[in-house]
Amino acid sequence: MIKHIVLFKFKDPSEEIINKVITGLRELEGKVDVIRSIEVGVDVIRSERSYDVALVSDFDSLDDLQTYQVHPDHVKIADYIGTVKESTIAVDYEY
Repeated sequence: MIKHIVLFKFKDPSEEIINKVITGLRELEGKVDVIRSIEVGVDVIRSERSYDVALVSDFDSLDDLQTYQVHPDHVKIADYIGTVKESTIAVDYEY
């Protein structure tokens, strides 16, 4: 299994932008059949070191993660995030 964790920090962490991102990410479940589980959460601490949104998802294999990465629905929300993000960090690991 592969755990895929991504944190997003937005240039303008407005409610509108955050809602669009979390809705778009959550809608991937059911559209991208290689996703085994997906969680999307909004930071509640809002400290200087905090990121705004976290994505945690599981895949059966690295091949499935790659399939997810190029899936048109993922590409669509990823492209939008690219226009509003300040920074992104990620980690992918086997478990």
